[in-house]
Amino acid sequence: MSKLSKLTDLKGVGPKLAEQLHKLNIFTLADLYFHLPFRYEDRSRITPIAGLQPQRPAVFQGETRGANVVFGKRRSLLVKLQDASGVISLRFYHFSAAQKKQFSSGTTLRCYGEPRRGASGLEIYHPEYKILEDGLDEELEATLTPVYPATDGISQQRLRLLHEQAHELLRSQQVALTDLFPSQWLAQWRLPTLEESLLFLHQPDRDTDLAYLLSGQHPAQKRLILEELLAHQLSLHKIRAQVQAHKAPAILTSQTPQTPESPQTLQQQLLAQLPFTPTGAQQRVVKEIEQDIQQPYPMLRLVQGDVGSGKTLVAALAACDVLEAGYQVALMAPTEILAEQHLNNLSGWFEPLGIRCGWLAGKVKGKARTQALTDIADGSAQLVVGTHALFQDDVTFQKLGLIIVDEQHRFGVHQRLELREKGVQMGLSPHQLIMTATPIPRTLAMSAYADLDTSVIDELPPGRSPITTVALADNRRPEIIQRVSAACAPDTSGKENGGEAAQAYWVCTLIEESEALQCQAAENTAEELKAALPHLRIGLVHGRMKPAEKADIMAAFKAHELDLLVATTVIEVGVDVPNASLMIIENPERLGLAQLHQLRGRVGRGSAKSHCVLLYKSPLSFTSKQRLQVMRDSQDGFYIAEQDLMIRGPGEMLGTRQTGLQMLRVADLQRDGDLLPQVREMAEQLWNHHPHTVEPLIQRWLGEAERFANV
Repeated sequence: MSKLSKLTDLKGVGPKLAEQLHKLNIFTLADLYFHLPFRYEDRSRITPIAGLQPQRPAVFQGETRGANVVFGKRRSLLVKLQDASGVISLRFYHFSAAQKKQFSSGTTLRCYGEPRRGASGLEIYHPEYKILEDGLDEELEATLTPVYPATDGISQQRLRLLHEQAHELLRSQQVALTDLFPSQWLAQWRLPTLEESLLFLHQPDRDTDLAYLLSGQHPAQKRLILEELLAHQLSLHKIRAQVQAHKAPAILTSQTPQTPESPQTLQQQLLAQLPFTPTGAQQRVVKEIEQDIQQPYPMLRLVQGDVGSGKTLVAALAACDVLEAGYQVALMAPTEILAEQHLNNLSGWFEPLGIRCGWLAGKVKGKARTQALTDIADGSAQLVVGTHALFQDDVTFQKLGLIIVDEQHRFGVHQRLELREKGVQMGLSPHQLIMTATPIPRTLAMSAYADLDTSVIDELPPGRSPITTVALADNRRPEIIQRVSAACAPDTSGKENGGEAAQAYWVCTLIEESEALQCQAAENTAEELKAALPHLRIGLVHGRMKPAEKADIMAAFKAHELDLLVATTVIEVGVDVPNASLMIIENPERLGLAQLHQLRGRVGRGSAKSHCVLLYKSPLSFTSKQRLQVMRDSQDGFYIAEQDLMIRGPGEMLGTRQTGLQMLRVADLQRDGDLLPQVREMAEQLWNHHPHTVEPLIQRWLGEAERFANV
């Protein structure tokens, strides 16, 4: 940019208007150029009245043929406008006597508005209009008219005038925008320059196809889409480079000493006590992790595995080499139920091998907490499992070598950063392994998680039974209750379950955010089911119960001391009861596909034939029908995630991790996903051959939103 870079360099922009523009994130002239229209109006041609179509805004003109006040449900002014081709009605609900007088017969009006079907044929409500003086024909717009994101106190007209001034400065070269793309890219991919792209998008030629612009296919749009996606990709490259600039313990597995007392490695001992062999996919992912932790810089690896694919075992096998090298391992889970399940699994595997497990969660208080903190600080707790309590100020690790974060999308970026900081001692940073059972669509993985290496456990352990999913209206609720009775009643011997009575989940959801209302719904449902099924042992678990109480009920259900568990979505993640083979989810239309898939994954974990019933409230919206159909059609988490992205968009799916991708200005991950391989190639070229352009590009598109550094 030249020295003319302040907003106040524009005529008419004083401190007050500049402050209003700040609400639109416009602080400089450059910001104004990148404040792009979100749609366009065609005011460049006059459409005959007979050619007007419903819901298609247009410019038209004619002579008034009367203006009358009409009294219906609301008083309105109805004006008839006629040209050589036909007549249309203009309706005003807010008008004055002077305005009525303006519309006397024979007045020529030029109008812009969106026709709708009304009582008297096509009508336009409150059109924009100009009165044309006798013999004078006002000029039409020379270009398509941009419509900008606006805020209170700044009209579209004001924004357009500011842009016209700014464009004139650009054309007259009083202002220059730096083109950060290498010149060979413009020729290679037939892209316009930055200046050409911006000037066009603010004032497209009148002959430009509006549908083409709306679809984001114009070369000027493609140029800016590539640049914005590239800025995000480079910001993640930068994070990766910053993390890898730190040193990490290089865990050389091949040099692990073996003693006569322990001729096997810890990993071999762990595998020897398992009643099964890890799948090929699990073994492949463990090898990828082992290669990472042998490097002298921190591992950053995301492990995706569908529900029940065995991520916990992969994490345990990854921890073996780190523990054997004398470092601590921390595993962080988002809920106490999931964290306790990890603790039980890992203690069962590691304690017999002489590895001491530590536990830290919100419910650990008093002397127990003091002891836990001491054990973590002096290193006697070698494998520490916990919730967000792990990154509180008073937690100090002696020698943290590996952090495993489960269900990472449930943690904020700063929380993971704080845990990583706890491992930075003696100049070494811990390795990071991030696990998720929520498969991430390819487009999101390539953009939102470009700072991470990705592994996929794409194989389920043998013996898992497929889950039959049906969607039923809630007027069939009595039928479903009888189905639960037949499956779970001990006297029927659970014929479906190979001779053993089955167990079932009944999940209650509410659209309200209030946890209290969700819990109340679950309590009411539990009472109703106890009355209808007095012969079954029914338990209840919800988010407002004390953690110890929740844990006791889950343990009783796992031990088959309960037949039916009524729960809120608190059981969504990680609960493993192989004998549970029936799940009823109430109001599934209120949940996203990923959450439904997670809930359904609580059954089908044993060899028994499993069923999931989606008990919905009629009538369903079109989107809800789409979602439930996807659940019926597939159990493939990756397919379901792709469909979820199509239905909901990236913002909701990403949660707290990459806030920036929810605020893309011109790019759209669904529409532009096919450009990501090209963007990755461009990022590599720019990073390696044009490093001086990286930071300006990130700042141009992300500015203050680049909050992800060092995570």
